[in-house]
Amino acid sequence: MTELRLYNTLMREKRTFESIEPKRVRIYTCGPTVYSRSHLGNMRPYVFADLLRRTLLSRGYEVRHVINVTDVGHLAGDTDDGEDKMELAARTTGLSAWDIAEKWTAVFKADLVKLNVLEPHVWCKATDHIPDQIALIQTLEEKGFTYRSADTIYFDTSKDPNYGELARLNLDAQQTQERIEGAAHKRNPADFALWKLTPGEVRRQMEWESPWGVGFPGWHLECSAMSSRYLGVPFDIHTGGIDHVPIHHTNEIAQSEAAFGVRPWVNTWMHNGWLMFESGKMAKSAGTTVTLEDIEADGIEPLSMRYLLLNAHYRQQMNYSGDAISGAQSAHRRLLRHVEEYARSDESEGAEHVEPYRRRFADAIADDLNSPQALAVVWEMVRATELGAVEKSGLLAEFDRVLALGLDGAKIEAPDLDEDVKRLIAEREQARADRDFARADEIRDELLADGIVLEDNPSGTRWRRA
Repeated sequence: MTELRLYNTLMREKRTFESIEPKRVRIYTCGPTVYSRSHLGNMRPYVFADLLRRTLLSRGYEVRHVINVTDVGHLAGDTDDGEDKMELAARTTGLSAWDIAEKWTAVFKADLVKLNVLEPHVWCKATDHIPDQIALIQTLEEKGFTYRSADTIYFDTSKDPNYGELARLNLDAQQTQERIEGAAHKRNPADFALWKLTPGEVRRQMEWESPWGVGFPGWHLECSAMSSRYLGVPFDIHTGGIDHVPIHHTNEIAQSEAAFGVRPWVNTWMHNGWLMFESGKMAKSAGTTVTLEDIEADGIEPLSMRYLLLNAHYRQQMNYSGDAISGAQSAHRRLLRHVEEYARSDESEGAEHVEPYRRRFADAIADDLNSPQALAVVWEMVRATELGAVEKSGLLAEFDRVLALGLDGAKIEAPDLDEDVKRLIAEREQARADRDFARADEIRDELLADGIVLEDNPSGTRWRRA
C-alpha cells in the first residue's frame, strides 16, 4: 500500500504519516462557536476532517476523534478585545446564552449528518470543562508563564522561545506596532488571555468563580484543556481552518507545551483553505454567508455540497457560486444515476481490470488527501468500457467508504415498476423494432408524465425515476 503522506502546516511540507501508537490515531478538530448558524465556509473544516478520518479507517487505523463546542470565551474580535459572542447574541436576540448555544449546537450537528460527516467519538463543550481550564491556568501560573492585569490573566509569550513557530510570526514587528498604537494592558503584543475577569458592575450570563476572581476562560485555553483530557499528551493530528493558524492554534501550542512540558504537543497540524464568496472570505462578520439551509431551499442536496468541497483539494482556497454548486449537483446526480443503473444489472465483466482503478484511487487519497484526483479516477472508472456493472458497483462502494457521497449501490433498493409500466416499456421496444417511432415517442412522453425517464443507448434502453 502506498505510504500516506500528509501536509504538516508546522513543517510546511508533506511527510509520511506515522502514528504515535501503532495503528491508532487521535485527532482533535476545532469546533464551532455556537452563537448562530454555521455557514458553508464553517462546514468545510468538518468535511475535510471527515475525509481524513475515513482515509485512516480505510487504511486499517483505529481512530479517536474529538470535536469541541465553543459556547463561551470567543470574543467578537477573535483576540482579547470585544464582547463574548455568546453574550452579544443573547443581548440582541433576547434568548439566554445557554439556550442559544443549545439551539445552534443541535443545528450544527444536524448539518453534519446531512453532509455524511461521521459523528466524533467525543463532543466536548467549553462550559462543561471549566475546572479543567482553571487547573491548566494554575499549572501555567506555577511555572511562571502568567501575569495579571486589571481584568485579565495573561500568558506571557516572552517566556516561550518557540512562540509563533506555527505561523512564522515576526514578534519584533508586532512590538513596533504595539508601541505605535500605545496599548499598555499587555507586556507583549502577542500575549493572550487565559482568564477574563468580570468587572464588579457587570453581570454576565456565563461566569464562574476562580482563584483569580469571577470570570470566564479564554478561547484558546478551552481547546488545550479538552483535547488533552480526551486524547492525552501528545496526540497525533490537530485540524482546523487556515484562519486559526496565526492566533488560535499558535496560542494553543504555546500554552500546551508550557503546561505539559512536551514538544511537540501535536505531531501533525492540518488546515483547510478558505471558502470564498464573491471574491471575499465567506464570513458572518462581513455578511457574506450561505448556509446549508439556504441551498436546500434552492433545491440543492447537501451531498452535492460535499461533492463540491471534495472537488477541490482541502488546502486550496475555493470559490463558492451558484454556478459552482449547480454544476456540482449535476455531476453528483449523474453519479447517482450510474449507481442506480449498476444496482439493477448483474452484468459482470473485466474483473482483471479492477485492481488498477483501486490502486490509483488509493494513491490519490494517500497523496495528502487529493480528493479531486480521486474523483477523476471515479469518473474514469464509470466511463470505462472494460468493466461490467457488478465491477463498477463494487468499486464505487469501496471508494465511497472514503468519499461518503452516497455511492454504495448495495444501499440502493432497485425501485419496482408496476405491470402497466413494464407493459408500456415492452410495447415501446417493439415499436422501435418495427420503426414505428411516432408510437415510441408517444409512449416515452406518457412514461415521462408518470415520472419514468427512458434513456436509449447502443446496449439497449434503460429507465430511471425522474
